[in-house]
Amino acid sequence: MVTDDKRIRIITGHYGSGKTEFSVNYIKKLRESVEGKVAIADLDIVNVYFRSREKKAEMEEMGIQVIASNLDTAVADVPAVSGAMTMPVQNKEYQYLIDLGGNDVGTLVLGRIKPVIDHTETDFFMVVNAYRPGTSTPEGIIEQMEILEYAAGMKVTGFVNNTNLVRETTADCLRHGDELLKEVTKRTGVPVKYVAYVKELLTEEVPEGLSGELFPMEFNMRKTWM
Repeated sequence: MVTDDKRIRIITGHYGSGKTEFSVNYIKKLRESVEGKVAIADLDIVNVYFRSREKKAEMEEMGIQVIASNLDTAVADVPAVSGAMTMPVQNKEYQYLIDLGGNDVGTLVLGRIKPVIDHTETDFFMVVNAYRPGTSTPEGIIEQMEILEYAAGMKVTGFVNNTNLVRETTADCLRHGDELLKEVTKRTGVPVKYVAYVKELLTEEVPEGLSGELFPMEFNMRKTWM
């Protein structure tokens, strides 16, 4: 699964797509699956809520290096990132994940690493929740993808079907997202890499025939009352 992806994984998506929840689950699975150095960069300078840096202590206990703001706080709404973000790009001993902010604004911080990044060892995954405004149709998904690609200066290499209604998520949610993304794949050639869902919420069997590898998750970012 995660070990088959390229060494550098950049996670992007529309606002509210669930990319940070996916990113934290992904880096934990990666840490459990590989030996050596593993790092995650929280480069979300757009939204003060649901930032992967909030789980810094927990991830560091697992042996995951967390790169975030150079300010010593997890919740300050200040557009500051650490210069250390380029280190795991250049040091090939690292398996690296970059959690970007939402939309094209969130990709602007990639300008810091563009001169040193090797596109042949980089995946650019777009997380999609087909129930969110802006990504509820194939046309909307493609439009958002092209906006993100233009801002990032790189092509999306795979989609993450994270279609959900939070605590009202059903198997039909995954089917709905799959139908839309299959049409997007047909038009663009970009495959669905993962189907993400929170295990405790999905009381039904996961539908068969979905595009992408199944990616069961646990809640890390969302409190029990949310």
